[in-house]
Amino acid sequence: MKKLGFGFMRLPLLDEKDHSSIDIEKTKKLVDEFMKRGFNYFDTGYGYHGQKSEDAFRKAVVERYPRDSFFIADKMPTIRVTGSADYPVLFEEQLKRCGVEYFDYYLLHNIWSKSYRESVEYGGFDFIQKKISEGRIKRFGFSFHDKPELLEKVLSEQKNIDFVQLQLNYIDWESPTVQSRACLEICQKYNKPVTVMEPNKAGSLINLPKEAEELLRARNGKMSNAAWAMSFAASQKNVTMVLSGMNELEQVIENTDIIDNLKELNAEDLEIIKRAADIVNKNVAIPCTKCRYCTEKCPKSIPIPEYFAAFNTLHMTNNLGNAGMYYRRYAAYSLLASECLKCGKCIPSCPQHLDIPALLKKTADAFENK
Repeated sequence: MKKLGFGFMRLPLLDEKDHSSIDIEKTKKLVDEFMKRGFNYFDTGYGYHGQKSEDAFRKAVVERYPRDSFFIADKMPTIRVTGSADYPVLFEEQLKRCGVEYFDYYLLHNIWSKSYRESVEYGGFDFIQKKISEGRIKRFGFSFHDKPELLEKVLSEQKNIDFVQLQLNYIDWESPTVQSRACLEICQKYNKPVTVMEPNKAGSLINLPKEAEELLRARNGKMSNAAWAMSFAASQKNVTMVLSGMNELEQVIENTDIIDNLKELNAEDLEIIKRAADIVNKNVAIPCTKCRYCTEKCPKSIPIPEYFAAFNTLHMTNNLGNAGMYYRRYAAYSLLASECLKCGKCIPSCPQHLDIPALLKKTADAFENK
């Protein structure tokens, strides 16, 4: 199996204002190119695209390709589990949405301190083992968004884990919040294969600050920003799969070419990457990855990722006119950032552990009444 997976989390849309309006026909074309190039691993999730991602996978892949020609990874939405009775209901719903009889890879989604405790208490790990024995799950893992100490606890207590999905990229490598390097080292210690999510940090490593981009180009003018990011993630020890959300044909072509011609990074390359990471981290005010887990919990449906993207644009360019235009575009059909209730329901669902209400206030202060 080739090392690139197609993430069904950021698919092309018919309406940019409606994240559930997946453009199925365009998605099919992307899938066809991906498969034609010899890649066949797909990753989806219950809540992606307003709960439409699994349906899109069925339409774009399952209904058009033989079952033995692709691999599918799906995830138990731990955020929706309130007791042991929820597991079979959600699992059967996912099988139906995806149109498959079994999952090649299945994960407990977003394991952190609270969700791990509940998964043990509600019997989530036992449920998964039961489905494995029934042949409905082939390989079992979990996606992780917490400290290395908890990761070690999980891997030491749960003996039947086949793989771990980690957020890993060069700006999160030494991040005190994400700690990509430290978490990867734990997986290496327990000899667990790693699937990488967010190798490009939701596009942050594609649209680099000018200073960082010039630094990388001076080192190797033939490598794109995407190639630097994907190569960094894919070349790490124990990494067996790198996921990428792709919504344009050019992205599919570029990413598959990168993996097919993967460049091994040497010590000098890694030093340049470290310097580029320092530049990027100084320019990104809010490390949001646009996963949209927060919007699922927001009682006011505030477009949080879009507002944070506008704030980051303002921080990087100091151009209030341009960034403000972006902010107003979304404010025209939704509530303002200042209308946040400060209920805090979004905070536990954020993989980046952001204080979202406080950052929304900061965003409102920057854009409103200007």
